[in-house]
Amino acid sequence: MNSPFDLTGRRALVTGATQGLGVDIATTLAAAGCDLVLSARNSEGLTSLAATLTEAHGVRVATVPADLSAPGAPEELAAAALVAFDGLDVLVNNAGISLPRTVLDIDAESWDLTMAVNVRAPALLGSRIGAAMARAGRGSIVNISSVAGSLALYEHFSYSSSKAALNMATKMLALELGPQGVRVNSVSPTVVMTEMGQRVWGEETKAAPMLARIPLGHFAQPNDVSHAVLYLASDAAAMVNGVDLRVDGGFGVA
Repeated sequence: MNSPFDLTGRRALVTGATQGLGVDIATTLAAAGCDLVLSARNSEGLTSLAATLTEAHGVRVATVPADLSAPGAPEELAAAALVAFDGLDVLVNNAGISLPRTVLDIDAESWDLTMAVNVRAPALLGSRIGAAMARAGRGSIVNISSVAGSLALYEHFSYSSSKAALNMATKMLALELGPQGVRVNSVSPTVVMTEMGQRVWGEETKAAPMLARIPLGHFAQPNDVSHAVLYLASDAAAMVNGVDLRVDGGFGVA
């Protein structure tokens, strides 16, 4: 019996592909046989990652550099990605930014930038690519959200607000694209120990209060998230739509 996690012949766009979670998600999808369109601001990083994935997994990889904070960039990326391999079966909206500010310190520039990258870009990519998937009668969109979208975190005013908005965008896309065979879900991790996660949360005294709120007692690893993305992208999740999958070790249950 074929594995429901086999993505051979499928085509996926992964945004924010050159750093942290993006690299791990792209690698996991490539290992499952998926052809990839990779996007990020770092064109050299895209070229290097593309060569690595093609050599390691034998999949086709195209690259489309893009700054998703720029007006019009999401629509331009959607058009280019759909052309690369004559359509897409999977969209992973991974690109995101966090500019920590308290409620008292927030400014318009950081707020607008956070909303542009974390909400506007995935919403528009979901709309444009989702429309193409709907015409084909199938597809899966996975938005990388955060536990901060449902639980308020100190100094994360714009970030938490953006992820809460992304969670609702996920539900709206799931509601309106579902009848055309397109599933839309999100993954909400707690702290993930990427290189950036290690730098920010590697100090024991800083990590301790956060770890105390996680019943499993440890932070997520990148493949905890990428495996959740693979599940939602695959036929194993054929009846999963409009779900926010928490990958957080039970954070906030108490």
